[in-house]
Amino acid sequence: MIEVENVSRAFGSFLAVDDVSFSVQKGEIVGLLGPNGAGKTTTMRMITGFLNPTDGSITIDGEDIGNNTPEIKSRIGYMPESAPLYGDMMVFDYLAYVARVQGLSPTEKTPSIAAVCGLTEVLHKNISELSRGYRQRVGLAHALLHDPEILILDEPTSGLDPNQIIEVRNLIREIGKTRTVIISTHILSEVEMLCDRVIIISQGKIVADSPTAELRQRFGQHATLRVAASPCTADELSASLGALEGVSACSIVASDEADGNPIPTVLLSVSSDTDIRPSVFSLVRDRQWILYEMSIQRNSLEDVFRSLTTGGVEA
Repeated sequence: MIEVENVSRAFGSFLAVDDVSFSVQKGEIVGLLGPNGAGKTTTMRMITGFLNPTDGSITIDGEDIGNNTPEIKSRIGYMPESAPLYGDMMVFDYLAYVARVQGLSPTEKTPSIAAVCGLTEVLHKNISELSRGYRQRVGLAHALLHDPEILILDEPTSGLDPNQIIEVRNLIREIGKTRTVIISTHILSEVEMLCDRVIIISQGKIVADSPTAELRQRFGQHATLRVAASPCTADELSASLGALEGVSACSIVASDEADGNPIPTVLLSVSSDTDIRPSVFSLVRDRQWILYEMSIQRNSLEDVFRSLTTGGVEA
């Protein structure tokens, strides 16, 4: 449905998006995930036609978005991170105004879209009086008024409190049942809760593109074992534990102290399906060291995100 091919976008000498390619199929909910400044918003603005690529092409069912035809525009609904709402207008008046601008019937579209977005009770309130969560709903209603088949949401839960996040997330999930949705976010839980697929972008480049569950499984096959023992040096502890079968890497971290004596601490990278704790315990016992800590942490989606966006892992 949507094809992004070798797209780049430069602002002067700064390359915000660098040779990005991906496709989105009809009915998919895709998360565009990345740290602030990664190029997410620029990519989404190019998909909507608000920005032209410096290089590459973006098509919807074979038609170039750059043609900017009314037919293309009618298929896309866009909600920017900060929706440009008129605070001194009532919700009903604002949505009716948008409907008229789009050539739609205000009396037909406004009540129905208000019901979909949970705005019926606040239709006659000024937008400036609404909570941030309700203002996001108004922005979403604006994007949905012309019944687009593609919905593009830029940081839809930014600035919301936990309850508002859940409400907006549920609303997006319901709306996404009948539409193709692309969501830009830096919130990992958003991706896990909403998206079929995640595209991670860092410094303008795609560093991962796969189904959400597959990404977690692919990079979640490793765990970290934290071990602290004494009396020994950090180098002794690292060399001894690093040589154990099943350990792929060992790094020294800052030591703690007990009774003024340093307690070396190391982090062991191990396979998540192999339990090396008995081997660690046996080694420490044989060396007559004291084991102060042994704890295991399995890699989460947050670890995957951090690794991919800081160069620690290659997709």
